[in-house]
Amino acid sequence: MEKNILFPQIGGLVHGGDYNPEQWLDRPDILEKDIEMMKKAGINCVTLGIFAWSVYEPREGEFHFGWMKRIMDNLYANGIFTILGTPSGARPAWLDEAYPEAMRVNRQGIRNHHGGRHNHCMTSPKFREKVTIIDKKLAENFGNHPGLLLWHVSNELGGECYCPLCIKRFQDYLAEKFHHDIDELNKAWWTTFWSHNYNSFDQIEPPFLDGERSIMGLNLEWKRFTTWNMKEYLDLEIQTLRRETPDVPVTTNFMQLYNGLDYDFLSESIDIISWDSYPRFHNDYESLYDTMAETAFHHTVMRSLKKNKPFMLMESAPGLVNWHPFNKLKRPGIHMLSSLQAIACGSDTVQYFQWRKGRGSFEQYHGAVIDHLGRDDTRIFNEVSEVGDALEKLSEVAGTTTEAKAALLFDWDTRWAIQDVMALGKENKQYEKVCMDIWKEFLKLGVEMDVISSSSDFSKYRLIVAPMLYVLKKGTAARLREFVQGGGQLFATYFTGYVDENLLCFLGGFPGDGLSELFGTIIEEIDTLYPSDRNRICFEDETIWEVRDCAETMRVNDAKILARYMDDFYRDTPALTCKKNGTGKAYYLACRVPAHQMQPLFKRMLSDAEIEEKELPEGVEYHMRAGAEAVWEFYLNHNNESAKVSGVYGTDILSGSNIDGNLLLEKYQAVVIRR
Repeated sequence: MEKNILFPQIGGLVHGGDYNPEQWLDRPDILEKDIEMMKKAGINCVTLGIFAWSVYEPREGEFHFGWMKRIMDNLYANGIFTILGTPSGARPAWLDEAYPEAMRVNRQGIRNHHGGRHNHCMTSPKFREKVTIIDKKLAENFGNHPGLLLWHVSNELGGECYCPLCIKRFQDYLAEKFHHDIDELNKAWWTTFWSHNYNSFDQIEPPFLDGERSIMGLNLEWKRFTTWNMKEYLDLEIQTLRRETPDVPVTTNFMQLYNGLDYDFLSESIDIISWDSYPRFHNDYESLYDTMAETAFHHTVMRSLKKNKPFMLMESAPGLVNWHPFNKLKRPGIHMLSSLQAIACGSDTVQYFQWRKGRGSFEQYHGAVIDHLGRDDTRIFNEVSEVGDALEKLSEVAGTTTEAKAALLFDWDTRWAIQDVMALGKENKQYEKVCMDIWKEFLKLGVEMDVISSSSDFSKYRLIVAPMLYVLKKGTAARLREFVQGGGQLFATYFTGYVDENLLCFLGGFPGDGLSELFGTIIEEIDTLYPSDRNRICFEDETIWEVRDCAETMRVNDAKILARYMDDFYRDTPALTCKKNGTGKAYYLACRVPAHQMQPLFKRMLSDAEIEEKELPEGVEYHMRAGAEAVWEFYLNHNNESAKVSGVYGTDILSGSNIDGNLLLEKYQAVVIRR
């Protein structure tokens, strides 16, 4: 297994963050001090120019790049590389004044005013023209700079636009998708309901707040279009940069499970996945382990988008943020723990927003390495420096990957469709939570599990979990059958395979498209439970699982019944089944149960899949990265007290000590074992 190092210029792990020197051009003493303190903290890379458009181009056609060249030159002379952003995430006032079409129209049909950020229309020809000009000039001026590592396109892409330009583009998109046949669209969207048939594509509007929102196919297609349109805009920026700098890789920063874009589709455009992580540490509704486990899930989503390449933690807060409901400081030790968790999950970077706090405006109190105090002897600076030291010791991990044999299916189409569907309980559909809760159970067993879409390659895996796979894209059912028949272990739940990709229900029983034969069951009804309702399912050995929120009734054809309902009118009917197909097995769970109750079943599936689990103390997280020369095991203790892990052998890279069987983890300690 060869290494795939993201940045050979650095040769190891990246430690850095967003730096905004344009806010301090009148303070050369501060800019000089910044470089001195960066070196002390072990910073080897910074991200520049994310929101610098009005400094680059203060008036239309008047460009100033000399200040940035001086900054990059000074950084590079001191061993600090640059990730250079394109400034399209926030426009200067002159652009909106001259070209108001560049501003978005909201869901009420009203055009926004200038201000904020990401307030641009992705379709606007004038906005695209101005972005292309500034991007081309950046590439011409800095593309050959020896300190340039990576292009960072815009920032946290998101949002949607309902302007006339976007509406026309949506209509053209639909016409192309449905072969310029409006009858094909009407059939796919079932528009005869409520007499909503269309006579032409020109009649179709996006789902305005006071407009057509009752056609599920329209609602989903608008979300798909928004991602498609954003990707097409992203490609415009990328192509502009690549014409001048074909060898410089490109990224744009994602935002965990952001609901507005399909990251699986958008990621096709970029070379390296990067994302911004801001967990709500030390809250009063979950343990630190739960917070960290959810963060590990999000890391895994990003890692899985490009399976054979490390990702980048592009932004994190060294202390606090300023936009949570409660902006609580990271307690001592948590910054190191969370930083090494990112590396453990497959990141080759730990980066911050931001290096230095600004004096004013919206993010003046957002956490930073350098506070308004301006000193390098603060607690946060010292903890950042300790992370810098740790990353230097872990440099050999750079470029290694995580090879998972298990996967969880998470689809944006299914997510959006479940949010929109008029079914189940409106407040407890909880698709994201169900996926995360199941994934966490495998994390507790020390099992690496990728998070993939239903369009991904299944052949890499031995075990797949598909919670609530409501939407079946073309070919998904056939590939799941092939996976099981080839020896795979498949686990699916209630609300699987109800609709096709246009959200039309399958006929002949759920799950559709042939999955009923794979599981050996047919769903007849689905019952939604009130919070006060209770039901249970019971196994032959009298093990009982509690049922919450929803339960399907089903008839079993040729599957083995593992558990039956205990209550209500469907008492004694099947609730959990298993059917052998080829050399594999397909499990179907017809009701929602707490994820922790399913762990014995997951252990059985892991054993059948020949996937090794680990014995971990409660509150300890485990990951592994592998390269051609060694394997690195990460143990992270999220407990407020020490924990012991047995069966650990090798050298702790961070301390240099040899571990011969028993590993003692102190409070919030992370250990990296090389073997």
